[in-house]
Amino acid sequence: MRHMLKTEERAGTGVHRVAERAWARVAVAVSIAFVPFLPSVWAGTPPPRTILVLGDSLSAGYGLPRGASWVDLLRRRLARRDPRIRVINASVSGETSDEGRSRLPELLAHWHPFLLILELGGNDGLRALPPSVLATNLSAMIARARRSRACVLLLGVRLPPNYGARYEQAFANAFRRAARSARIPWIPFFLAGVATHRRDMQSDGLHPNVRAQPVILARIWKSLAPLLRPGASCR
Repeated sequence: MRHMLKTEERAGTGVHRVAERAWARVAVAVSIAFVPFLPSVWAGTPPPRTILVLGDSLSAGYGLPRGASWVDLLRRRLARRDPRIRVINASVSGETSDEGRSRLPELLAHWHPFLLILELGGNDGLRALPPSVLATNLSAMIARARRSRACVLLLGVRLPPNYGARYEQAFANAFRRAARSARIPWIPFFLAGVATHRRDMQSDGLHPNVRAQPVILARIWKSLAPLLRPGASCR
């Protein structure tokens, strides 16, 4: 009986070894067949490159049909030119530079943009907030984006003439000071050529209409396009 059990054990062990060898051969065959595809699997699909737009109603599409803002036009243009680039619009109507500054760290951590388009400050001016606070907030957001390895394009705005020449000048200087101290590309007034034409503005006189959006994008594109080239400098 013991002899029979030992024989059965040896036989069972032999069966298991044969099965193991068979599976090993199958595994090797599958591995060999899979080798040509490994480089693409290892490489995977390259992650998208993100442009983050942080602005107020001028970038959020206030009063416009859905998909008609300059940010939406930019998204469609880039989809045709380079599908690897995605545009995230984090703009909120009515937002001040202080509110944008508080939101920016979380946005950077979530989206990891290679480029931040910063369009804030208009509501600071409309509320007559101190231009020095605006300049501080802009500089802080630029510095925070750079620590996250993002380039920054700053879009400046101007105020209606009823705020007084002194305040208007101090307000404009806030953008100039932030951009020049950080040595980043910027547009002093990204609504130039639009804001002074009634036909391009909504009835409130503050927000560009649908007709104006391609004009706005064309102005922004002149400063944005060089930043999209391979190896482009942020300055």
